[in-house]
Amino acid sequence: MSAPLLDVRNLRVRFPTATGPVEVVRGVSFALGRERLGIVGESGSGKSMTGRSILRLIRRPGIVTADRMRFEDSDLLDISEREMRKVRGARISMVMQDPKFSLNPVITVGDQIGEALAVHERLPRRQIRRRVVEMLEAVQIRDPERVFGLYPHEVSGGMGQRIMIAMMLIPEPAILIADEPTSALDVSVQGEILKIIDDLITSKGMGLIFISHDLNLVSAFCDRILVMYRGEVVEECKASELANASHPYTRGLIASVPRLDETREELPVLDRSQWETR
Repeated sequence: MSAPLLDVRNLRVRFPTATGPVEVVRGVSFALGRERLGIVGESGSGKSMTGRSILRLIRRPGIVTADRMRFEDSDLLDISEREMRKVRGARISMVMQDPKFSLNPVITVGDQIGEALAVHERLPRRQIRRRVVEMLEAVQIRDPERVFGLYPHEVSGGMGQRIMIAMMLIPEPAILIADEPTSALDVSVQGEILKIIDDLITSKGMGLIFISHDLNLVSAFCDRILVMYRGEVVEECKASELANASHPYTRGLIASVPRLDETREELPVLDRSQWETR
């Protein structure tokens, strides 16, 4: 069995408050291979904080600790910030939730994607432009030469998300962290974006961490699922076996999802007293 791309053990994230420190990620452990790993849970469960911690994007006063956070041959908590910049973007990339807040409004699409490549590779300007146009084609953007010169406000939400994916994947990272990459899109565009991500992940042999609150989406798209509640992983299972989950929290999440093939006067409410001890 090959070594995992990423090995995380006892990851914790805490922030100071007026009443004392609060842990928002509490002892999370997992390994990621060349697979699609889904992390699900309610808003505030610690999903995004887990993804940001891997890239060391939690700034002071937040404090991140772990027994191990190893990527390939490097411990991500021990390397310098300069070394981390070589990992961030080039080896591990992250697609944020809403492209409108992630893209620079005063820089053209082509220059932004090209910057992601130029930072990590010394290439002639002409070669960078060619790579950017090829990447725009790879994410199924029509007329990539025209889109190259557009500004973010001139593209739709779906195209903006494709541009973000292109920007994160052009350095050919080993791991992609996708934080709610389709939540702001309609269902038809959502399917197109997921197919693009899946095709690129499969063709390049990458690992994917897919963060979402959509159980149906993650169970259909991912290979394995971690269920988080209040900063902890309460259950891990194969995506195909999510319907057979045993933890009361996971069962409650599944039961609260409305279905077209049934009629209920009201959706059930999670009874947290079944598992909460604090």
